Amino acid sequence: MHIDARRTPDYLFEASWEVCNKVGGIYTVLSTRANILQKIYKDRIFFIGPDVWGEHESPWFREDNSLFPSWRGFALHNLHLSIRTGRWNVPGEPIVFLVKFDSFFEKRDDIYAQMWMDYGVDSLSAYGDYHEATMFAYAAGLTIESFYRFHHLEAENVIAHFNEWMTGAAALYIRKHVPKIATLFTTHATSIGRSIAGNNLPLYDCLQEYNGDQMACLLNMTAKHSIEKKAAQHADCFTTVSDVTAAECAQLLQRQPDVVTPNGFEKEFIPKGADYSRARKKARKALLDVAEKTVGHAIRPNALLIATSGRYEYKNKGIDVFIDALNLLREMPQLTKEVIAFIMVPGWIKGPRKDLQARLCGDEPAQTGDASSQCPFITHEPVDPQHDKIINRISRLGFCNTAEEKVKIIFVPSYLNGDDGIFNLPYYDLLAGLDMSVFPSYYEPWGYTPHESLAFSVPTITTTLAGFGVWAKKESDKKEGISDGIEVIHRNDENAAEVAEEIAALICGLSLKSDEQVKILKQSAAALADMADWTHFIRHYQEAYSKALHNSFVRLSHPYKLKAD
Repeated sequence: MHIDARRTPDYLFEASWEVCNKVGGIYTVLSTRANILQKIYKDRIFFIGPDVWGEHESPWFREDNSLFPSWRGFALHNLHLSIRTGRWNVPGEPIVFLVKFDSFFEKRDDIYAQMWMDYGVDSLSAYGDYHEATMFAYAAGLTIESFYRFHHLEAENVIAHFNEWMTGAAALYIRKHVPKIATLFTTHATSIGRSIAGNNLPLYDCLQEYNGDQMACLLNMTAKHSIEKKAAQHADCFTTVSDVTAAECAQLLQRQPDVVTPNGFEKEFIPKGADYSRARKKARKALLDVAEKTVGHAIRPNALLIATSGRYEYKNKGIDVFIDALNLLREMPQLTKEVIAFIMVPGWIKGPRKDLQARLCGDEPAQTGDASSQCPFITHEPVDPQHDKIINRISRLGFCNTAEEKVKIIFVPSYLNGDDGIFNLPYYDLLAGLDMSVFPSYYEPWGYTPHESLAFSVPTITTTLAGFGVWAKKESDKKEGISDGIEVIHRNDENAAEVAEEIAALICGLSLKSDEQVKILKQSAAALADMADWTHFIRHYQEAYSKALHNSFVRLSHPYKLKAD
């Protein structure tokens, strides 16, 4: 792919709710891509995130008041913009602007009225996080405009990149107030597509029959869908992360993405060689220790450790199918090993279980009888256990984690940031200890969880409804089963039961493999992940930057189009 030098950015702004704010997969996208962008555009790439930190500072932000003090003073006194500058504590350490947005709530209705008049954004039925996100986005737009004008960047190629509906208002603000800046808008998952799937409606079989506006009204998603659709339609370049989501965008947002920008991964921090062996040993010890103290009895050292993880989206992430697969697995007579299955999905919790903490510290003996009678399968205390779908499904299927059961489930409903009170290790530090990961996704625009697993040499299962699964199927998953490190299972609106059966068979098959076979599997997994790192995938973003600049040049050469829009 040839990139015209006249269509490469001199300065890049990238705004997201998840800059220095670890909420979900978009944090991983941006924080791992930052390293290669910083290498290409050294300190000319500026990430913009919300300043939502009070007494406790973001652990991913290192403030540096020596960066642009004159501009910050100008923005504060003239625009009432409170901006903190610093570095993102990730590889590459790019410059970050954290923006306060509370002061804009008092003019919220005026902002919404102007978006309606300018672009037809319908904010009338807005509620909850829409207001917070949109006020941040408005502040982010002002931040970009003020930096651009203060530093006289009119003669430079400048791109402003916005992620998800949460920054849609910023994309529209820049389009109107600073038309010379080329805008790029990325939807990682359409808000209405996710809602359709999450409400148990058939997304894929009926996709061509859905009207995005009508479905948004039906599902009370009008405001989010409206701002996302308008941002997508008015951006100079519109992108999404996979072919799966591109079809969704074309139908529901009524714009075909200009470029598909798949999510890469930054592999420099992954331990290698002897360091990896030590990391795996440490992780496996931690996983087994917590499992033993949770279930109340010893677990065999050669137990198969498997897991699923991600956001708590019971159907979309395939958590229901994973539990059903484990239920089928425990009925398989050919299963020779003990299987410990972890569900690492953050839920609504009070905190770590005090009794489990005491056992882990050696202060309280694990009593098998008591443990079995309580069906111990959770590491943290839930706020509302009777309405928790995972707990209810595990209980209904009769999992009690007794010593006689070959398959045991451990539900970890906490963020694994290293301070959860039970493991006290980050997710990546535990990932290396797994023998297999399983992600039977129904709605998964990309799928960082299987991608991360492969990068840590963990054989994984995903589906054809995950963007990463589609990519892997095309690039590497040529052999039947998991013999090449990954298995991409065909999934549609109707075949959840068949998917569960296939997963159970694959886990059972893994339990029968020799150490040498498993070693080959792990090598194959890592080799596939190497094909999907940012070194290979950044070219898609460079193509998107080029298209954004080209389309902005065309737009500026026909100024009447601005009024028509």
